[in-house]
Amino acid sequence: MLSGLDHLVITVTDISRAVDFYTRVLGLEVRYRDRERVDLMLGDIALRLHWTATDIEPRAATPTPGSLDLCLRSLLPLDEVARHLEALDVAVELGPVERQGATGPIESLYLRDPDGNLLEISRPTRPSVS
Repeated sequence: MLSGLDHLVITVTDISRAVDFYTRVLGLEVRYRDRERVDLMLGDIALRLHWTATDIEPRAATPTPGSLDLCLRSLLPLDEVARHLEALDVAVELGPVERQGATGPIESLYLRDPDGNLLEISRPTRPSVS
């Protein structure tokens, strides 16, 4: 019935600050939909930013900044990611640590975006099995 994920909404307190973080720190491409909605492109998936004070409907029953826990896959080895984050003065909260991903074992780093959302950046520790 379902084939994948189209977009995920992240509720933020400051769209400009979130855009800066996700583009500068994580390298996502920004696409402005309108003044209150912005898409950050992750391949063919959009991380859609909604401002807390918006009246966009429909929406989650309790949209809350800082309530997201999101795992993103990295193309780069995690030691390179860690050096990149350090150069930008972005703290790594935990890692690298071994975890279980959707398709098998992964190694992960954890950090927070400006709203306190937990971001996990991961790499497979062995090739995925299809």
